[in-house]
Amino acid sequence: MAKENNNTGKKPKFSSWWIYGLIIVLILGFQFLNSDNFANTKKTTTSELQEYLRNGDVKEILIITNARQAKVFLTDEALNKDVHKDVSEKPFSINSAKVPQYLVNYGDLQNFENEIKTIKKENNLDTIVDNDQESDVLGNLIVTILPFVLIIGIWIYLMRRMSGGGGGGAGGQIFNIGKSKAKLFDEKTDTRTSFKDVAGLEGAKEEVEEIVEFLKFPDKYTSLGGKIPKGALLVGPPGTGKTLLAKAVAGEAKVPFFSLSGSDFVEMFVGVGASRVRDLFKQAKDKSPAIIFIDEIDAIGRARGKNNFTGSNDERENTLNQLLTEMDGFGTNTNVIVLAATNRADVLDKALMRAGRFDRQIYVDLPDIRERKEIFEVHLRPIKTSEALDLDFLARQTPGFSGADIANVCNEAALIAARKEKKAVNKQDFLDAVDRIVGGLEKKNKIITPGEKKTIAYHEAGHATVSWMLEHAAPLVKVTIVPRGQSLGAAWYLPEERLIVRPEQMKDEMCATLGGRAAEKVIFNKISTGALSDLEKVTKQARAMVTVYGLNDKIGNLTYYDSSGQNDYGFSKPYSEDTAHTIDMEISKLIEEQYVRAIKVLEDNKDKLTVLAERLLEKEVIFKEDLEKIFGKRPFEGKDDAVKQAAEGMITPDTEEVPVKETVSPSDKEDKQNKI
Repeated sequence: MAKENNNTGKKPKFSSWWIYGLIIVLILGFQFLNSDNFANTKKTTTSELQEYLRNGDVKEILIITNARQAKVFLTDEALNKDVHKDVSEKPFSINSAKVPQYLVNYGDLQNFENEIKTIKKENNLDTIVDNDQESDVLGNLIVTILPFVLIIGIWIYLMRRMSGGGGGGAGGQIFNIGKSKAKLFDEKTDTRTSFKDVAGLEGAKEEVEEIVEFLKFPDKYTSLGGKIPKGALLVGPPGTGKTLLAKAVAGEAKVPFFSLSGSDFVEMFVGVGASRVRDLFKQAKDKSPAIIFIDEIDAIGRARGKNNFTGSNDERENTLNQLLTEMDGFGTNTNVIVLAATNRADVLDKALMRAGRFDRQIYVDLPDIRERKEIFEVHLRPIKTSEALDLDFLARQTPGFSGADIANVCNEAALIAARKEKKAVNKQDFLDAVDRIVGGLEKKNKIITPGEKKTIAYHEAGHATVSWMLEHAAPLVKVTIVPRGQSLGAAWYLPEERLIVRPEQMKDEMCATLGGRAAEKVIFNKISTGALSDLEKVTKQARAMVTVYGLNDKIGNLTYYDSSGQNDYGFSKPYSEDTAHTIDMEISKLIEEQYVRAIKVLEDNKDKLTVLAERLLEKEVIFKEDLEKIFGKRPFEGKDDAVKQAAEGMITPDTEEVPVKETVSPSDKEDKQNKI
């Protein structure tokens, strides 16, 4: 009962909208009461008015010229007549003015006045006839004030939108536009991600776990004279788990965690970004120990004054300068650590990267086969599978996949199983999901002429034959001429995951890539546009060998690669015209050598190439076992443990397009995925 009394005793919360509502009610009430709504006034016609006038019942007629209306006032004797009993009662009105008994709407004013004058003259009446005009106070007020109200309302709306939305939070009002827009996570309820949810990334987790230790037990390190690092930068390709790792830090540290994106500092008003940086660090210091996480920091951290095309952005540079000042202005015992994530560390300002600001750079790389297995374990928890899946097999089928790609594979496998009306997801669904993600959706109803289909079959068979016969080429797993995505055919490889690549390995890969065009030349003595992306790939590989990796004897041990990426903005090349000519000649020579080599391999195995192409035309999809029946075991298979482990599977498609042909190996999946 006491609880109920407390609830009933609470006063309602005051709102400014009550004042607005009261003003509106008063205005409407005044207008309503000031009108003739409570009077007994009735509307009548001009003919009835003329009759009342002839009978001597009318005392006064007030003609409202601007409303085409006349107010009729009766004499006291007329009010006692039965014909006027409906209007004879005394009306209620707060207005001191007289209330008419009748209202008459007339047409032409001149005719109306002439008719009244004629009746007065004929009947010798002393009825008063007067003219007047009425004004609508509320209407005039609305017409006068409404434009200003609309302008002020639109201005307030725009200011709220530009300042990041309405509401009472920081940045929500026009006077709070310089406040930080960082989201503060409650360590008890909001951040539930822990290091157990982050699979793989063992080296990166060790680094960030130490940051958590700094915040939890600072005396352990400062007692020996050490200083707590001020910042850690997470660098790596997209989808590798940088943001997830930061969330895990927030969940493990149990301290206030401020999270925002680099673009949240950018605003159309000058000085807003720097103001938000100051406010962010002030809040973090007040809640120390705390963590600030800035995702995609390259939005404000780009190198200053190096964009030659568009010029530098002064507002962005002011924001960066303020960030540099705040990071270097900490006391070492404030226990505020800045985490940032980016996949473009090469464009960040050098002052931001120096020791004392971001003391540590943690590289989050693409997962290896062991880490991919752990990532599959995490993402398979909510998936209902029909059998105990071989996670080692799935990890082998996904070289070059990031953590986000693996999550997409698991989700796509569940969707494929649901599309097929299955009750659980099986192994084949995962293989189909990988095919779907890398190669695109199958298009079995695509119209292809028999001649084109034969050309595609020999093209793909050429890739398969050359890759099977070369030692360092990625071993083929599956070939298909079923259209998938934009491609008309695809060959799946399972390449070795190498950390370094030698010239002979790159040459074998180039030769296998040119096997499609070489097969067209050997069989039909004609070539087509289907090898466009093959040529694009080998040209990039050859140019990299000559100009980047220093693998050409004539150019020598030189590289023209700029890791900072600043050469992309220049119009000049870092070499002379003679060197450019030499580079072009060496690239062309390297490609033509591998093309001639591919033709020789196919001519030596022309009968097997024909058998493979005919079987491909018959079955549309063939696997590694079919190639073993035609060519026998690969003579190099015993030398490659990774190949020996891959008993079956997939994964890197060499896709045929018209007019574009794409060859992808998982090792360079990151660069090629967007082109498939």
